[in-house]
Order: sequence, then structure tokens, then C-alpha cells
Amino acid sequence: MALDQSFVGRTYPPTAPYEVGREKIREFAEAVGDPNPAYTDAEAAKALGHPDVIAPPTFVFSITFKAAGQVVQDPQLGLDYSRVVHGDQKFAYTRPVRAGDRLTVTSTIEGVKSLAGNDILDIRGEVHDEAGEHVVTAWTKLVARAAEEA
Repeated sequence: MALDQSFVGRTYPPTAPYEVGREKIREFAEAVGDPNPAYTDAEAAKALGHPDVIAPPTFVFSITFKAAGQVVQDPQLGLDYSRVVHGDQKFAYTRPVRAGDRLTVTSTIEGVKSLAGNDILDIRGEVHDEAGEHVVTAWTKLVARAAEEA
């Protein structure tokens, strides 16, 4: 069953603040194999003009994808998550994510379409810090595969 087109433009409430920790940044950098010292050494980050360690660019995915759960779990949307695969991801940064940031995410459905029986859902996550300043926008594309014919 195709997703409801009337959901395009629907915005969900901001998430509770997520506090970015140095250890989470270090663990993420190690997991993705990025040895950039700005991710693990506060002095190296400060030498680059940052007040503390910064996170690798894809770190914010874990925060925005969790926030997109509000969309995915909306029973009115009717998305069958058991058929969903992650289709694409993009980020547009105003500034890097830093240790100590308290970030909230507001998710908006930007697009709903059907293609070859698959439902494609585009979600935009606007990430702001505690002062309300924009940090990054993340776009997530989810594809709900068509049900197999019996």
C-alpha cells in the first residue's frame, strides 16, 4: 500500500537534547577508522580553531536517524519498517558537532513517492544546539521495498 502523500511537509516535535560526549566521538571515530586527531585530542582540535574535539561528519547520523524514528513509527503514515532499507544520506553543516553540544533534531517529511512498487520516504532532520543555532541538516532516504508476490 502506497504511503500517504498528504504527509509531505509534516514536521514532528523536536527530540530531547542529546549531549555529545568526547568518548562517544572517540568511539565513533575508531569505529569508522578515521584517525584524525581533532576527533580525539582536544589540543589538536584547538590548534584547528575548535573549542574542543569535533565529531566526524557522519557522527550526526546516529542522532538524526533516531529522531527519524518518530516518522517511521507514526502509525498514520503506515510505513512497514520490516521492508525498509536505507537508501541515501546527505549532510549540510553550518559548523562541526563538538563535544559538549546539546543537540535537538526536528524531523520533517520532505517527500513521499512510489517507484516500481517501492515507497520512497525523504526525511530532513534539522539539528540545533542548545542556543537554538543551526548545526547541520541531514537528509535520510528510506526505501520500503515492495511486498513480494505470492
